[in-house]
Amino acid sequence: MQKIFEQAYAGTVNRVFVVDEPGPGNGCHQYRTEIEADGAEFCTETNFQKGPVKEVGLNGIQNEHLLAMVIHRLQGFQSGPYSCRENAQALASLQKAMQWMEARTKDRAQRGVEGVNQK
Repeated sequence: MQKIFEQAYAGTVNRVFVVDEPGPGNGCHQYRTEIEADGAEFCTETNFQKGPVKEVGLNGIQNEHLLAMVIHRLQGFQSGPYSCRENAQALASLQKAMQWMEARTKDRAQRGVEGVNQK
């Protein structure tokens, strides 16, 4: 495992590790998040799709799934008592990222290469 992120503040330590080696497309697919706070620990693993769905079947989430979760969470905060400028900027950036990911998918579908290991 390789640590790719660590942040400590207010008695909380957050770490993210990449678990696997780069695979198809040179991206990694397995990540582990570890959080320590007030003597408690929480760990979770996130598995992204490894290989094209049409070639290997479903085996993980897509980037868009993770973006959708964070967008929804920030929209909730922005509609409640935690609304702030920083969340608004992060939300706008994530929504722009989602638009680019959707544009990529549409382009790949139009070219007939969506879901397969082909550029």
